[in-house]
Amino acid sequence: MLPLLLVWFTLVSLNQPGICLQHHQQLQPVLLPNGCDDKCGRLHIPFPFHLNTSCASVSNAFHLSCLNSTTLYLHIGIQSYRVLDFFSDGILVDFPGTGSSTCRQYNGLNSFNFAGNDYLGISDDNVIGLCDCEDLSLCKADCETNELPDCDGNRSGALACCYPLSDHSNWHSGDGFSSFAKFGCRGVSSWVVPRGTNSGKRGVKLEWAIPRNKSQGLCASNAVMVSATTVEAGVRCSCQDGLVGDGFANGLGCFKSCIKEVQEAYGGECDNSPKRSQRKLVIVAGVLAPVFILASLFLFLCILKRPVKSGAFDIDQAHYHSTISFRKACRTRLFSYRELDEATRGFDDGQKLVDGTNGTIHAGVLGDGSHIAVQKVQCENERDLIHVLSRIELLSAVLHSNLARLLGCCIESGYTLMVGYEYPANGTLEEHLHNNSGQEFGLDWYKRLSIAAETASILAYLQCEISPPIFHHGLKSSGYIFLDVGFSVKVAGFALLCSSSNTGPLVQKNDVYDFGLLLLEIISGSKHSDMPSLALQKIKSGKLEEIVDPSLYYHEQPIFRREQIEIVADIATRCLLFGGDGKIGMVDVAKELFHLAKESTDGGSKKGSALEETFSNSSLLQMISMSPDSVHLPRIAGPV
Repeated sequence: MLPLLLVWFTLVSLNQPGICLQHHQQLQPVLLPNGCDDKCGRLHIPFPFHLNTSCASVSNAFHLSCLNSTTLYLHIGIQSYRVLDFFSDGILVDFPGTGSSTCRQYNGLNSFNFAGNDYLGISDDNVIGLCDCEDLSLCKADCETNELPDCDGNRSGALACCYPLSDHSNWHSGDGFSSFAKFGCRGVSSWVVPRGTNSGKRGVKLEWAIPRNKSQGLCASNAVMVSATTVEAGVRCSCQDGLVGDGFANGLGCFKSCIKEVQEAYGGECDNSPKRSQRKLVIVAGVLAPVFILASLFLFLCILKRPVKSGAFDIDQAHYHSTISFRKACRTRLFSYRELDEATRGFDDGQKLVDGTNGTIHAGVLGDGSHIAVQKVQCENERDLIHVLSRIELLSAVLHSNLARLLGCCIESGYTLMVGYEYPANGTLEEHLHNNSGQEFGLDWYKRLSIAAETASILAYLQCEISPPIFHHGLKSSGYIFLDVGFSVKVAGFALLCSSSNTGPLVQKNDVYDFGLLLLEIISGSKHSDMPSLALQKIKSGKLEEIVDPSLYYHEQPIFRREQIEIVADIATRCLLFGGDGKIGMVDVAKELFHLAKESTDGGSKKGSALEETFSNSSLLQMISMSPDSVHLPRIAGPV
């Protein structure tokens, strides 16, 4: 009777429709001192950082110094940075020259001249405050709602110009703060705002990582290797779900955690408790059991009287609490079902963007006015659900300017999982191609070419640079490809239920074929089911102009632009004919479109830089930026 009552007691506290299974407080990894138990002032120093050289097990880049046993410093080159805090993936430092007694609202753009090296880089978790900028186009209103304390601990109030580095539109990984000088800015402040929160800590967060070429034997046996986001070719180790530690073979590794005598305990302490602890536990249980029984009976009666609502948790879902963790899968916001239901007007058909093999996607508006796209996936069983969560974990770990940012997720009863993506203000590619966006004019050719190149680039990046590779399954211009105000691509709606065994050449062939269909739609402005056969027939007979979107005025275009359209039509043809055989891969396609868009004489250099950013921190940029004849590209698909 008592175990069942305790289950009821647990369920009552989670008895909101579709509420997610973890809280933000549980999302923060446990940071334990390094093997030498180094400490300076109030700060316990986690691996791989160290004070004693005898404790260094990775690199001297993580060596710190402790001044007067109170103040910790990180040394990069000839510059020293005061350490303010540690994160599982980074270290928070102050601007140089700002001692504990100095309070500066803004610092010079060159006062933090470190951009990055093989081990450390400026994290895009930072939110930047800028002063006296002549060009305010870089300022972002959506970060002004963050609570950003001044250096004296008080809230600083609204910033004159606020820019989150995660935006990547004007700041790119590897840049220093001096890059804001081109906007006429004269001062900078910084706060780190962890994902999923709106509360910042003053300082500059540096992400740390280990070079991939030095990662042999790096991780413990029960840990996995994850890629860094702002340190080029950098990796870290992360403990498997349910374990804590630094994950490194030469560090603390990974081990169990438990609650013992009202305190958190680790490792062997969790295996067997001393008899005295057992006696204490029996005494405590004897005192609390009657209280729990009475409380459980009272709450059980309340549950019986309470009407059952759609989406509420049932007894079966108690099993989820012991088997499924959102701690890694849902790194950001944890939505309730009610939030998403209200945002999408009850998942009304009028809000539906797409209904495909990857699930349905609805447009929605949250209570704070932010626009989202909600992907709804129906899992058949718990195994499917666990697989979907692993896919979400993988996607949420990828930060890329052309990947729609994953805002959060939620589980509803009945194995239904929902994922919320950012929904840029410019809508979907389909709306612009078919003139449904309310604009007087559709997309010109250069915008279409840039969109095609960026889409191919992000698909190639996810397939080649992410391990395990990520494939889309069913790419379409509706609901899956969004456009921001600058007409840059944001891809969303990835397949979450595809079997993990399908991450071979066959999956990529489907992506390549689907991309060929997308190219035809970009050229023709049409997505009729007979378009592929009609287009191939017209292209073969030399009558391409008959399928080109009339709004492009093909015959009035200059010769070089008509040649570009013909080249893209040729790429589309090869995707349709050879994508299914693995004779053309997404990297090959991205290479051709990248060069075509970059060399366009009417595109200007600004867009060319944006295209290069799609390969930021990636070896793909080096490969694709080279001359097509001077580089050997890896073949993901089968042999030609």
